[in-house]
Amino acid sequence: MSDVPSTYTGAVKPGGPADVRELGGLTVTKVAVDAQMSNNCYLLRCRSTGEQLLIDAAAEPETLLPLIGEELATVVTTHQHWDHHRALAEVVAATGAVVLAGEPDAAAITEATGVPVSRPLSHGDTVTVGRCDLEVIALRGHTPGSVALVYHDPEGTPHLWTGDSLFPGGPGRTTTPEDFGSLMDDLETRIFGRLPDETWFYPGHGDDSTLGAERPHLAEWRSRGW
Repeated sequence: MSDVPSTYTGAVKPGGPADVRELGGLTVTKVAVDAQMSNNCYLLRCRSTGEQLLIDAAAEPETLLPLIGEELATVVTTHQHWDHHRALAEVVAATGAVVLAGEPDAAAITEATGVPVSRPLSHGDTVTVGRCDLEVIALRGHTPGSVALVYHDPEGTPHLWTGDSLFPGGPGRTTTPEDFGSLMDDLETRIFGRLPDETWFYPGHGDDSTLGAERPHLAEWRSRGW
């Protein structure tokens, strides 16, 4: 089985313990940082090679670095907002990891953190962590360069990291009707239109959910405008 039986719930709080999920080829460690913003950070570890990838070095390097240890190959920053990269400089300095981010957000991330984005990402790109491939899905609207990552688990269901573009209960915040329409269009075509209901998704804040739990509400989200 892909998802090794565990007590994983995805319910984490700043200052509390991480929650760990063992998939067939990948270990997922979720931790929340910063009591005010309660950002989620996700450490993915290939179970075959030990290679690691961090999604969002959001804050608290003193929390993240002990989880990471000495070896970290990659940090993917899901988007340019300040609360998702406050620990990026410290994590990169300690580990030498390369930094990936959506191309439209890359310059803003570099300017804010002083850390160059080594590889700008585009829709359809592949990011590897050991022997596991993650597909890049561009979700335009919350920011121009927001990206999600999906692991098409060959032994089970897809797993999706959405940053601040999709949460249980609706899409991420947008500031104009045009941005909202863009985000909803991308969510409907690139996420809900392609991935099955059993897809488990991991957002940038708060608890996890599945696409099946959220799919019945797409029309409601579109109608309410947020």
